Amino acid sequence: MRLQGKTALITGAARGIGLEFARAYIAEGARVALADINAGAVAQAAQSLGPQAIGLHLDVTRQDSIDAAFGSAIAQMGQLDILINNAALFSAAPIAEVSRADYDRLFAVNVAGTLFCTQAAARHMIDRGQGGTIINMASQAGRRGEGLVSVYCATKAAVISLTQSAGLNLIAHGINVNAIAPGVVEGAHWDGVDAFFAKYEGKAPGQKKAEVGAAVPFGRMGTAADLTGMAIFLATAEAKYIVAQCFGVDGGNWMA
Repeated sequence: MRLQGKTALITGAARGIGLEFARAYIAEGARVALADINAGAVAQAAQSLGPQAIGLHLDVTRQDSIDAAFGSAIAQMGQLDILINNAALFSAAPIAEVSRADYDRLFAVNVAGTLFCTQAAARHMIDRGQGGTIINMASQAGRRGEGLVSVYCATKAAVISLTQSAGLNLIAHGINVNAIAPGVVEGAHWDGVDAFFAKYEGKAPGQKKAEVGAAVPFGRMGTAADLTGMAIFLATAEAKYIVAQCFGVDGGNWMA
């Protein structure tokens, strides 16, 4: 088991990619705190994973909630070795229709949430003096603009930049900060994305999803399970010399 004795906190872990990461980490020997704004769903998700998992309520837009969740995770697990910043929101609209409310909401979760959860983990790791791992969830959308996805693309570009800055700053304390940039990933999230494109491009429900899946060089959309190998690797000692990088796990959609 490659993560035996390690502890992790994963944000946005009540379902989808976050829940799959938690399942994979537990299979590798880690204890995991699943954190999510949906308190009922995350409690149920943690219970389904057994005694190596705990569920925590976390609103990444509120500092008091961040402080409480990280404090509870550390109190219950004794330490925090790994943080995965997975919580994120998506929205789409033409530039002429982007609302300030949507802009504020996405930056509050995707960027500020990543920054201040990173800060909470880093403070504990620095005080503990044994290093650690922070993994941010970026996106292929952070590597380029997309006509209908300006705000989401901008938030994920900011996550990549934040990963670089935090990685350069925190490696002095033995804390490795890196990012994973998925491509198009099958799941409930993409059903919502498909609905945005159905609205703005006049496509039938499911049409955009089918098109983007067919365009992936690998031949299909990704799954949450496709991302777990990189998430495990970046948390192992094998990755200790990898600093401030963003890894595409996208079936060949983007060549960095």
